[in-house]
Amino acid sequence: MEAFHSPFPYGFPTICGTTNPSSSPIATPWMDTRIWSRLPQRLIDRVIACLPPPAFFRARLVCKRWYALLFSTTFLQLYLQIPHHCHWFIFFKHKTLKTYIYRNGSDRAIHEGFLFDPYNLKWYRLSFPLIPAGFFPANSSGGLISWVSEEAGSKNVILSNPLVGSLIPIPPTLRPRLFPSIGLNIANSSIDLVVAGDDLTSPYAVKNLTTESFHVDANGFYSIWGTTSSLPRLCSFESGKMVFAEGRFYCMNSSPFSVLSYHVSSNTWSKIQAPMRRFLRSPGLVESGGRLLMVGAVEKSKLNVPRSLRLWALQDCGSLWVEIERMPQELYVQFSEVEKGEGFSCVGHGEFVVILVKNSDKAMVFDFYSKRWVWVPPCPFVHQDSSSCSSSSPHGGGELQGFAYEPRLATPVAALLDQLALPFQSFSG
Repeated sequence: MEAFHSPFPYGFPTICGTTNPSSSPIATPWMDTRIWSRLPQRLIDRVIACLPPPAFFRARLVCKRWYALLFSTTFLQLYLQIPHHCHWFIFFKHKTLKTYIYRNGSDRAIHEGFLFDPYNLKWYRLSFPLIPAGFFPANSSGGLISWVSEEAGSKNVILSNPLVGSLIPIPPTLRPRLFPSIGLNIANSSIDLVVAGDDLTSPYAVKNLTTESFHVDANGFYSIWGTTSSLPRLCSFESGKMVFAEGRFYCMNSSPFSVLSYHVSSNTWSKIQAPMRRFLRSPGLVESGGRLLMVGAVEKSKLNVPRSLRLWALQDCGSLWVEIERMPQELYVQFSEVEKGEGFSCVGHGEFVVILVKNSDKAMVFDFYSKRWVWVPPCPFVHQDSSSCSSSSPHGGGELQGFAYEPRLATPVAALLDQLALPFQSFSG
């Protein structure tokens, strides 16, 4: 059997800080083997399929059969029949592109990320040993993470599942670009990938001019990188990720703030005015529960309106924003003292929105269900790495960028890409 290493190479939090189960102060409940040994194997498999990813990979250490479940077609089919709603997040260091990479003892480049569980406020460390150097994480959807080539020119894209170590290469884009905005949406039976802006109009200049899209679905329809439509005139969105909600990709536009919307079916762009656009600071877009939300600080002191951090939801009409949440004023004062005008970024998933303070390791999470704002514990793995950083490195490497991430052992729609079957060597050469 092929050896497989857990994607969580640095272990998991343990009770009372001990790694020895026998020293745990909590007694293990007694289980009558005469009863539990008679459980049908399919029922046991179903229980294992319901485990969250860290517990699943711990369970694989029990016996050879459980270890082999990850390679079992029968088990993965059972796994796909069970609804999984892990609204987690994955973060990467965000100082320069080179900080996505560290080197192991063999001097081989390895990418790493940090998985955050907002339900239990826990961090896990993930490694991506198969991603070649020269790629950076751009977006995430359906349990897969998109990695895009750093080098200027036609962009190579790789989709990876860090839990199983799979790699899916995508054909390169048609137009040369620098650092475009990337949109990814993986549904049950289709994959949509959008690359927009930062056209290399000359070796020394880029402009936000065109969009390319990639589409594959279970009906056998393939659209491999076609220039779909021009971007709106005078758009000035910054290179970065797009957010997908209700059949559209969205990204922020500046000067003044607005939202650019790309409709996948009609291949058209439109512009949506942002709420309170003249008084916004650090606005960002997130998807939460199928809705498009905007998170931003409001600074309107001249009109005697308290400064605040607010959340708006885009209504069904597609042009109207309604305020749905506001950070309590006392908490916003505390948040402002930490943020110090440096700005912040945000990412949403399910019932959670995480707000990350720039140039620091501070972050808050808002839970729509409980209506609570909670400070996120600092990622311990970033602090471990920061201690070894040079004194000339600003902020000690603590700043992170994040994506919504749903850990999955299998993404069935990924099999649609097998027909493309490009040699991976073309991306790593």
